[in-house]
Amino acid sequence: MSGSPAAHGSILREIDLPLFSALSLHTVFVYLVVVIARVTASYAMLDLGLSFVWVGVISSAFSLIPIFIAVPLGRLNDRGYDSLSCRVGSACLVLAALVFWLATPSAISLFLATAMLGVGQITCMGGHQMICIRAGKTTRGRDAVFGYQMVAIATGQGFGPLLIGWIAGDARLPPLNLLFGLTVLLSLLALASSLLLKPGAARADKTAAAAAPVGLIELLKMRGLLAYVVASIMTITALDLIVIYLPLLGAERHMDVATVGLIMAVRAASSMTARLVYVPLVDLMGRGPLTYLAMLSPAAAFLVVASPAPLWALYPAMVVAGMGLGVSATLTLSGVVDLAPPTARATAMSLRLTGNRIGLIIIPMGASMIAAFTGAAGVFVILAACLTGSAAGVWKGRSRD
Repeated sequence: MSGSPAAHGSILREIDLPLFSALSLHTVFVYLVVVIARVTASYAMLDLGLSFVWVGVISSAFSLIPIFIAVPLGRLNDRGYDSLSCRVGSACLVLAALVFWLATPSAISLFLATAMLGVGQITCMGGHQMICIRAGKTTRGRDAVFGYQMVAIATGQGFGPLLIGWIAGDARLPPLNLLFGLTVLLSLLALASSLLLKPGAARADKTAAAAAPVGLIELLKMRGLLAYVVASIMTITALDLIVIYLPLLGAERHMDVATVGLIMAVRAASSMTARLVYVPLVDLMGRGPLTYLAMLSPAAAFLVVASPAPLWALYPAMVVAGMGLGVSATLTLSGVVDLAPPTARATAMSLRLTGNRIGLIIIPMGASMIAAFTGAAGVFVILAACLTGSAAGVWKGRSRD
């Protein structure tokens, strides 16, 4: 069985461990920077007394520029520049952290820093995805690498809120300047660790890929690809909006920063756990049924979060949401890689990232309009509805294939 120790050892033999170890280290630092900066920015918006509309605008800045650079970045990564992408992205994270830390807090400074943070994150992510493909020596090894890579992401996302909660204690508002200063240090560590990512060897198909790139429309018409892109948009949007709106929901319900950080860490830990058993779950259930379950379970959990449930109920709800979203995020990524042609894998994954970023602009803006009337709980109702509708769309799309 794939979950046995012997099978686990065989999977490790199908992975380039030095490359993947360097990738995991860099990934943890990148996501520590991103989650600490974004959660702290949410509290900074709260401190400035910004409206929910401004919250939506600033949150959308994270995805604005990436919409335009994701596909060109994918073309470059198809030509072998994935390690360079990670280094450039890390430098952008350093610049964003410096703006957060040094600029006078305002809606404009938060908007600009968030936009630069988004550029850094997507540039690193594009490189990470191609390095995952290089680190997996076989198809099954690649599936395992994607699952373990998501564990590294969840590690950064989980420890970030815990660090915030530990530093803030029982305060309702954390020390913003200290936390933004911490992101500067972590972003410098991300930049340093990016130097450990060895470039890939020159590929024989490099010239062909550059001369005759697969068209975006052609990619979207490939069997089943659009279904995974749609699922990815809703999954990643849900993960992003948890980071933004859970602190605001906590403030509305008079939770201290440490409690909110612990709830977010529970979500990240459950995502990590689900990703550790990702390969056995795919073997057991198959991609289709597992995708539906992984999207519908967090939809139900978000309804619990939005309801006037007692505080203790938020913890199991976040466990369910984290496991579902963790598996769904991994499924959509590996699904795109499996369906795309080898010469256009980075382009296909960048198309997926573009869709994610479009969703991260449109949905937060719509959610902020609703939250202005309903409070932060309304955002989680919208997420539940969108995940349910997306799961139905994926089922319909796969049924036609």
